[in-house]
Amino acid sequence: MEQLPESVDREILEHRIIPALVTIRETLGCTLHQALDVFAERYEELRDDRPDDFILSRDEYGRGFYS
Repeated sequence: MEQLPESVDREILEHRIIPALVTIRETLGCTLHQALDVFAERYEELRDDRPDDFILSRDEYGRGFYS
C-alpha cells in the first residue's frame, strides 16, 4: 500500500473521520469502501501503538458516523 500522509494520523487522532477519508481517497485513488477499510486498518494500528493519544474510547469514537 502507498504511504499515507501524516495528516491522516492527525485526523484520526483528532476524530476527524471525513477529512481522513478524503485524504485517503485522494492519496490512494480508491473508492469510499476501500478508504473505509484503509481507515479502519490505520485506526487499529494507531490504537495499538499510541493508545494514550486517543481521547475517545473505541465505543465512543464511531458513534454517530454511518457509512
